[in-house]
Amino acid sequence: FDGVTSMLYHHHGIGEGFSGGYHEYFGLTVDSEALTYLMLANYMLHNLSTEMITVAEDVSGMPALCRPVSEGGTGFDYRLGMAIPDTWIKLLKELPDDDWDMGNICFILENRRYREKTIAYAESHDQALVGDKTLAFWLMDKEMYSHMSTLSPPSLIVDRGLALHKIIRLITHGLGGEGYLNFMGNEFGHPEWLDFPRVGNQQSYHYARRQWNVVDDELLKYKYLNRFDTAMNHLEEKYGWLHAEP
Repeated sequence: FDGVTSMLYHHHGIGEGFSGGYHEYFGLTVDSEALTYLMLANYMLHNLSTEMITVAEDVSGMPALCRPVSEGGTGFDYRLGMAIPDTWIKLLKELPDDDWDMGNICFILENRRYREKTIAYAESHDQALVGDKTLAFWLMDKEMYSHMSTLSPPSLIVDRGLALHKIIRLITHGLGGEGYLNFMGNEFGHPEWLDFPRVGNQQSYHYARRQWNVVDDELLKYKYLNRFDTAMNHLEEKYGWLHAEP
């Protein structure tokens, strides 16, 4: 369900910081009709099929959003951990990686409501679309154009970028939630951005694509990121940290 925060409140979440205090969620600011609609939608969907999974795009941290309707909750199975990608981008923009506070990073990754499942992700379509940059681009930028070949001269920026890209995904996968989301192409550090035909780019289709060929090219380093992603998911299947008890 897209834009759940905008639905839940009369103020649509605009100008609100959402500190986590209960006074922000239980009062006249909550749109009771929208809340009732979401409860009914989840109740209907889960009664139609026991295999149905519903996910809420919510930044507010509304309590009981991901608890069953029978408990007085809204009935979603998961919520998106939307603070996680924002945190990574903020760190990459503002701090060199040797100044990162690992305690604070772990706190943000684990800061979610008890027994309410969260989908963790390091980046999504928001970072891949034109106007922003993916983690790979923040880490390696223009070096991706000249040093992603296994035949090119060594680059400390690329080597460090590849290592940090792996670590960011691993710690997000391990601590960020009870599910993990990957936007197509980010598993191998997809180069460049995504843009759809519009007046601003002369209706061009050039960036309306995913370059799957780069991960299949044995002479490019994208394959290393992809292999790491595969190994990470296989490791989770073996040890099951996503569904481990808190």
